[in-house]
Amino acid sequence: MTAFAQAHASQPWGSLTWEIRSINHRYLELHFRLPDALRDIEQSLRETARAHVQRGKVDCYLQLVIDHSTSDIGIDQTAARRYVSACETIAKLIDDPAPLNPLQILDRPGVIAEDPSFAEDLKQVAQATYATALTDLGAGRLREGEKLAAFIKARLEEIRRHVLALRSDLPALRAAQQRKITDKLAEFGDRLDQDRLEQELVYLAQKTDVDEELDRLDTHVDEVAKVLAQDKPSGRRLDFLLQELNREANTLAAKANAGSTTYAAVDLKVLIEQIREQIQNLE
Repeated sequence: MTAFAQAHASQPWGSLTWEIRSINHRYLELHFRLPDALRDIEQSLRETARAHVQRGKVDCYLQLVIDHSTSDIGIDQTAARRYVSACETIAKLIDDPAPLNPLQILDRPGVIAEDPSFAEDLKQVAQATYATALTDLGAGRLREGEKLAAFIKARLEEIRRHVLALRSDLPALRAAQQRKITDKLAEFGDRLDQDRLEQELVYLAQKTDVDEELDRLDTHVDEVAKVLAQDKPSGRRLDFLLQELNREANTLAAKANAGSTTYAAVDLKVLIEQIREQIQNLE
């Protein structure tokens, strides 16, 4: 499901802002953009996300602003020397290299040596703010899920109406089929083998009987409605049920022996496909 959440935290050392975007996806796919100072907590962030989200493509972006004026800046001189040495090596390969800018060296990962207590505080604030953003994201996904559920329930009611109409039409359709066969057979008079005729009529009746398909359509519709009402992730379960609904609609179309049944089967397949497309968005 699509959703967006943002959470901000301000501290004496600076501020950080989380932005989390979620779009539809069949499975859970997490993407992170983190400052180098917080790369080591990415796995923990992933585990936290899995506790909140089971399905969707989720992009998590953290913007970090450090106010270095509030404390002295420590320099890891060993790391700085490595960057300077690398820059000097590259400069020898260039005819007219630009002068080395010390500020560019400061921006390289690991050059600024932060206070260990600051690093720990930064991680804690980042994780707490992340949890807040995930909670807001979940609330947005829930609101969208409720709208999608209402859409699906309306389609389920339409499927029920089609099934009910087909059940009501079956006696008349069977009677019309029987009259058609009887009139056709009357043209052959006594030339027919009565035993073979009875066998063929039984076979034809079985071949065109759609009672079981209608029963299974009702059962699957009831199960979809039941799963939608559960307070837990149900997208994959609904995927399976929609496959079963589509199978029964296909069988109904194959057995159709009247225009009205064929049209009803087509309408059912359209409704089932509409539901299937929306279920891809549910968790």
